[in-house]
Amino acid sequence: MIAALEPSLDSFKCRRTLKLDGDKYGYFSLKEAEANGLSGISSLPFSLKVLLENLLRHEDGRTVTADDIKGVALWLEHKKSDREIAFRPARVLMQDFTGVPAVVDLAAMRDAMAKLGGDPNKINPLAPVDLVIDHSVMVDAFGSDRAFQVNVDKEYERNGERYAFLRWGAGAFDNFRVVPPGTGICHQVNLEYLAQTVWTKDAMNGANAVAYPDTLVGTDSHTTMVNGLSVLGLGVGGIEAEAAMLGQPISMLIPEVIGFRLTGELKDGVTATDLVLTVTEMLRRAGVVGKFVEFFGTGLDNLPLEDRATIANMAPEYGATCGFFPIDEETLGYLKATGRKRWRIDLVEAYAKAQGLYRDDSTSDPVFSKMLHLDLRDVEPSLAGPKRPQDRVPLARAAHAFAEVLDKEYDKGDEAGLRVPVKGKNFDLRHGDVVIAAITSCTNTSNPSVMIAAGLLAKNAVKRGLNVKPWVKTSLAPGSQVVTDYLDEAGLKKDLDKLGFNLVGYGCTTCIGNSGPLPEEISHTIHEHHLAVAAVLSGNRNFEGRVNHDVRANYLASPPLVVAYALAGSVAVDLAKEPLGTDSDGEPVYLKDIWPSAKQIAKVVRKAVKKSMFKKRYADVFRGDPEWRQIEVKGGLTYGWDSHSTYVQNPPYFTDMSLTPSPVTDIEGARILGLFNDSITTDHISPAGGIRRDSPAGLYLNVHGVAAHDFNSYGSRRGNHEVMMRGTFANTRIKNQMVPGVEGGVTVHYPSGERLPIYDAAMRYRAEGVPLVIFAGKEYGTGSSRDWAAKGTRLLGVRAVIAESFERIHRSNLIGMGVLPLVFAEGMSWRGLNLEGNERVSLRGLADIKPMQWLEADITYPSGEKRAVPLRAEIDTFDELDYFRNGGILHYVLRELARPAA
Repeated sequence: MIAALEPSLDSFKCRRTLKLDGDKYGYFSLKEAEANGLSGISSLPFSLKVLLENLLRHEDGRTVTADDIKGVALWLEHKKSDREIAFRPARVLMQDFTGVPAVVDLAAMRDAMAKLGGDPNKINPLAPVDLVIDHSVMVDAFGSDRAFQVNVDKEYERNGERYAFLRWGAGAFDNFRVVPPGTGICHQVNLEYLAQTVWTKDAMNGANAVAYPDTLVGTDSHTTMVNGLSVLGLGVGGIEAEAAMLGQPISMLIPEVIGFRLTGELKDGVTATDLVLTVTEMLRRAGVVGKFVEFFGTGLDNLPLEDRATIANMAPEYGATCGFFPIDEETLGYLKATGRKRWRIDLVEAYAKAQGLYRDDSTSDPVFSKMLHLDLRDVEPSLAGPKRPQDRVPLARAAHAFAEVLDKEYDKGDEAGLRVPVKGKNFDLRHGDVVIAAITSCTNTSNPSVMIAAGLLAKNAVKRGLNVKPWVKTSLAPGSQVVTDYLDEAGLKKDLDKLGFNLVGYGCTTCIGNSGPLPEEISHTIHEHHLAVAAVLSGNRNFEGRVNHDVRANYLASPPLVVAYALAGSVAVDLAKEPLGTDSDGEPVYLKDIWPSAKQIAKVVRKAVKKSMFKKRYADVFRGDPEWRQIEVKGGLTYGWDSHSTYVQNPPYFTDMSLTPSPVTDIEGARILGLFNDSITTDHISPAGGIRRDSPAGLYLNVHGVAAHDFNSYGSRRGNHEVMMRGTFANTRIKNQMVPGVEGGVTVHYPSGERLPIYDAAMRYRAEGVPLVIFAGKEYGTGSSRDWAAKGTRLLGVRAVIAESFERIHRSNLIGMGVLPLVFAEGMSWRGLNLEGNERVSLRGLADIKPMQWLEADITYPSGEKRAVPLRAEIDTFDELDYFRNGGILHYVLRELARPAA
């Protein structure tokens, strides 16, 4: 059931008072809890101590019991646990792509609450929610001083309906704030401003304020970035976040914690980007999905907080639930440098030391489930690609690695030297040419050292007379306005501008697929000659079809390497041996000639990055520009839906919903909608990039009077289920093995045998009354915490997804939408079953299903042969079972809130 935030039962008698400069704060002392029965907890990993404090503070005898709390202490016996706990984050963070559908769902829940006879006012956030609009700006204009304003104008033009809706939400819901567009990226704004490391809240009955660790869940998987500031931030689906907003705890198993020991110091010429790509490769290889990772060791003394945040940011890429760093002197220094209030910094230090949450030279290493080690001196300059973040490639062999991909994966090795002319231009293109070079993403733009390095490299390049190749689309999209302030202060912005890295916006842009169109003549040449061209970006994701529909190979790299590849013009150029170009005297210029030293970078950072910049930029962060403030707001307690809107529509989740859920029915004679191989990402399932004219979503928009140039992106239209369900499985690079050799969202309808878009086939099956299932390989649902990958799956009529393994967040989201995730027994797969997609599948006994229960699927082949296949239900906890039985987590929450008033 849903529990209010009541005073703790305090079974371990650990409520204490912290006195600081005349103020008093109540807190739940871990040291006292250890003395009162929780033996040994001082040796827990810091991240588990944060979870333990959360349980102590919320002990209510129902959602959190004394046995749950003891379970964390018992974790020390085996360094893992199968106990389910209820975690209540202090706050919720959203970006607009996931935030709009979340607010749509809340608005729909208010309507449904009224129909159930309840009070719509009960649909209101109980925890503070911050939504940062950062995912909507696209790189339409680039390479000029006007690029920023042109892109901002287009952003408002395209997204006026969505922004008006968000402004309504900011006024209609309590505890809900919106950071307007053009401010920055949510994770960077969180790191630089919103996060406090230690949170405070006024207590009930006039008691002292309560101090506790700052924690949050966010509707973007990279919420983990703030782990670098010792804030336990977890990426969850929008569905889970909505429930957390409404007072529902996040259900989770006490995780294994992998200790990652860092020693040594990075060598000159090696960046934090190179480090995080190395860490990602190591942890992916180790297998940390569903686990916490915590960094420790003497190497932390040599890692600035911004480097830690870079590592924490990419936790989704290495598969972990979080990548946590403990509070230490560096944490306090960053809070001070970014303009946090003095009393807050003092509280963080005093609280952390009182709780055993502070790391210094005398701190003993915690107990971990397993440990890895990296000597920072072994890290080398690197990229990652061409399609997965964990596929690190040393810079020294990057050109050779691309040649291998061109030959073995793209089957174009014999065309390596072929150049084709671009119509109307005085240059030609070949495989491997870099057509996008983007300094983008909070992963790196939050880190002054790599941004200053890019600026210094640009300055040195300009001095030598180098130019970016004419086929490269360049862009600079920082995650904070502070970045351009310190680049200006350092005198480096003008050099980046000269190379075409003009400011294009403050937002995610290229990293999430908002790279904008390539020049038409370049796009035409790529498609006409089937060129495998490249993008180099300082982002965290490079999955197929994500960055740009025209680009086959995508490489993650540090900002200075992005500039270097823009100068070289191709990933087929060996930057370690071949020149980037020639100077004004005709002499070759190599990367080593213009790469700035670590001392040069540090000197400029110290001089240019100032506390006053953070204070100024965040002083009025929720106000927005004049265009934001002029948006007209309509609606009151409930939203006035516009049936003609193509951006925001009332979703059908709660249609005909009753106060009591119907029993879960068995799946009988289901058809297979798709057969997929390994590593199908949420980008494959629910694309965020551009909408193609001939796609089901494009045809829908066209019928509703939207011209192709106004389609905007899938991400921007997540508030309209009609668009999003048509976009589900519509990625141009997805490969449904029911149609071998074909890319794109197509399937085969049976028994007709007709090849159709997946959406069209699903709608035909719906009309025929046929349920659907999907089969997949390993790591199904890797990538962003994209709730529409689950929502769209449900709306297409899919009852179950059967895979070899799931990524954590997507598995949870499927359950949150009432879709059953199932895994094969070890060593089994759909390929081993010789499935072709023309079989029928039945699953029985679903009304009595239990967590982690083994079931049998009956598969009937066209020949009439039948086979029983063992499958395990990937429902981990009884809370998740309740969500599944209710048809989804929102249905469960809505019924719980409505029931007392009905």
